[in-house]
Amino acid sequence: MSRTFYSFVLFLSIFWGTPSYFCAAEDVKVTIGYFPNITHAHALIAQNMTVNGDGWFEQRIPEIHFEWISFNAGPSAMEALFAKAVNVTYVGPNPALNAYIRSGGSGLYVVSGAVRGGAALVVPEGSYSAMPKDFAGKRIATPQLGNTQDIACRNWFLQAGMLVTMTGGDVQIIPTANASIFSLFATGKIDAAWTVEPWVSRLEMEAGGKIVYAEPEESSITTVLVASNDFIDEHPDIVKKFVAAHEELNTWILEHPEEARQRVADELTRQTRRKFPLALVERAWPRLVFNTLINTENFSMALQAAQRANFIKENPDLSGLVIHP
Repeated sequence: MSRTFYSFVLFLSIFWGTPSYFCAAEDVKVTIGYFPNITHAHALIAQNMTVNGDGWFEQRIPEIHFEWISFNAGPSAMEALFAKAVNVTYVGPNPALNAYIRSGGSGLYVVSGAVRGGAALVVPEGSYSAMPKDFAGKRIATPQLGNTQDIACRNWFLQAGMLVTMTGGDVQIIPTANASIFSLFATGKIDAAWTVEPWVSRLEMEAGGKIVYAEPEESSITTVLVASNDFIDEHPDIVKKFVAAHEELNTWILEHPEEARQRVADELTRQTRRKFPLALVERAWPRLVFNTLINTENFSMALQAAQRANFIKENPDLSGLVIHP
């Protein structure tokens, strides 16, 4: 055979034997957890943009493949994070705090804020209960035992000097899923509900409820962005880019409130397969503060409330909980 043929074979063997000459590096997949409700608006808006062909994160980090996983409660999202089923997740501060303590301060980190406000104590329109002492002997529902609103509710009564236990006390606190809270409230089987948007607005608009206490913005952190320690160690640049894109999205939400509300309603309609009223989003929106600023002091208040409610007994060091990639 000719020297030309052997040269050609050698040429092919060199290139075929070295896949990197022809193949791009495999894309990294980032799995993001979230809850399908208004207080996780960043996640809903981002997904709605993706569905409509103008993905927010995809445009800013094109080398990444994004996957979204929905959760009904914070503890489930934290379990998924530890199991490496998700890399980052939107979640409430108390589940994040509990998971951080449980992992010995090395399993996860809070990398950005997201939403404040939107949580409130709601009573029937004709009720005169407004101060903690007015609820003595009453039944109050919260979304989940030990979740952010449940602890805030217990803390409110405890700070007023009332006895609150896991099973009773001066007031009966009943952890119940939000959908069940709505039906129990509407039928008069509970006296009040301490919950978060959009359920606060639903209780007002559809079940004759009124707000008697709204958690103050400075102490009411509703949603934060958390990343697993493993993912931060393996892909620090990606985490940095993702947090930057998240914070940029927060600015977009503040600058485009009308479009943001419509996208939230559209995405909830798509995910629940039933029409989600834009009016409900508009009712809840003014009670939400979109703010990515977060610090350890914010969690110190959450820790004190959880300790007071007897959910956390130790006094952990939180100095490493919040990082800024």
